Order: sequence, then C-alpha cells, then structure tokens
Amino acid sequence: MAVEVKELLEAGVHFGHLTRKWDPNMAPYVYMERNGIHIINLYKTAAKIDEAGAALAKIAASGRKILFVATKKQAKDIVSEKAASINMPYITERWPGGMLTNFVTIRKAVKKMATIDRMKKDGTFMTLSKKERLQVDRLRAKLEKNLGSITDMTRLPGALFVVDIKREHIAIKEAQKLNIPIFAMVDTNSDPRQVDYVIPANDDASKSINKILGHVADAVAQGLTDRQNEKDASAASKEAAKAPAPAKAVATEEEE
Repeated sequence: MAVEVKELLEAGVHFGHLTRKWDPNMAPYVYMERNGIHIINLYKTAAKIDEAGAALAKIAASGRKILFVATKKQAKDIVSEKAASINMPYITERWPGGMLTNFVTIRKAVKKMATIDRMKKDGTFMTLSKKERLQVDRLRAKLEKNLGSITDMTRLPGALFVVDIKREHIAIKEAQKLNIPIFAMVDTNSDPRQVDYVIPANDDASKSINKILGHVADAVAQGLTDRQNEKDASAASKEAAKAPAPAKAVATEEEE
C-alpha cells in the first residue's frame, strides 16, 4: 500500500532538527528551513518507506529475522509492540555490547534463562538455599529485561531496523562489521551514509515513530504472509503428487 504524504505530515514526520545541528549529508532529504528548523521532504520519505518496505518484505519472506533496535524513551514501547506483533526480535533496553559481533556469548546468556526455567520446572530450583534462589531469580530477571525479546533469534538477523542511528551507533557499527543490511529512521542531525536503507524522518516524536513503524511492520507482515502462502502451496502440490492416479475405466464386453 502506497504511503500518503498527508498522513506523514499529520504525524509530524517532516520536523527535523535545528539547522545548526544538521548533518550536511542529509541535504538531499531537506525540503526547506523554517524558523531555524529543517523541514524534511516528505515525498522522498514516502518513496523511501516504499523502497525499505519492499526490501524488508523480501527478507521476512526468506525466513530470516529482522532485529529492531530503539532504546530512546519515546520509541521503546512503540518498537516493542510493533516488533512483537510480527514476531520479530527487538532490543529496547541498553544495547548489549557484542550482541552481533559476539553472538555466541549472547546465545549462551539466552540459554542460561532456559536452564533456570528448567530448574524451576523439574524442582532443582527448590533444592537451592534461599540466598541462591534469590541470586538466580535476580539473574533471570536481568537476563529477561535485556535479552528476553531475542530468545527466538537463534542466528544472526537478516537485517537491522534502527530508530535514531546517532544513539544506536554501537549497534550500527556491529552490523556494518558483519555486512548486515541496516534500515533506519534518519533525522537531519545524522549521517545517512551509515545506513543501507534510509527513511528520512523525525526520530524524536512518538507520533512520527509510530507512523513509520506501522508501515514497516505492515511490510514485514506481508513478507511473512507471502512465505506462509508459498509453504501452503508447496505442501498442497506435494500432497497432490502423493495422491494415487485415478484408475482407468475397464471396458465392458458390451462396449467391445
């Protein structure tokens, strides 16, 4: 579904930063200056949302995960809600250093959570002293807070979606090292050259973040639907191939 410029305008997607804080590399996406603030060209934003959406849908259709990253206050809840609705991993607390570049260690921490859960199920947990149980519970809570949203991410993601690349610069650097495609909302104070798929937009207002993330989530959901449809069609064709061929009618004596 094509993005309407009017809806972006109503969500305040066009408001950039103060002109003195801008990054000159964002010049192609700036429409004008008003009252000392840069105004983003929403026609370019709409086109970039469509472009990013098509690429994200392909990644989702291939079965790979898209990791959403946003630790700023006004984006956290929106990102966790949208990412969870399409069953994608997300980081909204502090970015764990080495999350991508040292993924094996991060997976060990995630497995630690599963181990603690097993201990609680099989009764081992209750054999620990009160002090040990308290320590284990604290560890479990800490791991859940920081890594609970990536428990299903068993391998490196197929892409990263970031809100505010200046704030999430560590995540950006790790993704760049591993050649993981980066999609991001990029405001006028940031360098778009760090990102593979730039969506020029106000990354500070929750209405703007919600609007962009809504389109992104819809695109990913479409990719997941396409994947499921392909699986269903493949399963149906396999079933059809297994089905016995209809028996040939045997000619009767009268027909002969």
